[in-house]
Amino acid sequence: MVAQLTNDERKKALKKLAGWEYDPERDAISRSFKFGDFTEAFAFMTRVALHAEKADHHPEWFNVYNKVEVTLTTHDAGDDGGLSQRDLDLADLIETCL
Repeated sequence: MVAQLTNDERKKALKKLAGWEYDPERDAISRSFKFGDFTEAFAFMTRVALHAEKADHHPEWFNVYNKVEVTLTTHDAGDDGGLSQRDLDLADLIETCL
């Protein structure tokens, strides 16, 4: 089981994640990305997938043409899942894939 972030850790982390939005119902963070076309969006997803696989932490995502929506939460954090350091680390890695 992975440790869920405390309220203080969550608040501090969210201040550093520009563009990411917090969903309190899911205890998750999400961000939408827009690219020039489908190829750019898919290339981004491929770069993220390679990092995610190495980290053994995979995003929930949705893609339509040039848009990619990413949601991060840790399913085995706490009793019902929630935001963990693994999500913050993956969000940082995602930013390097832009």
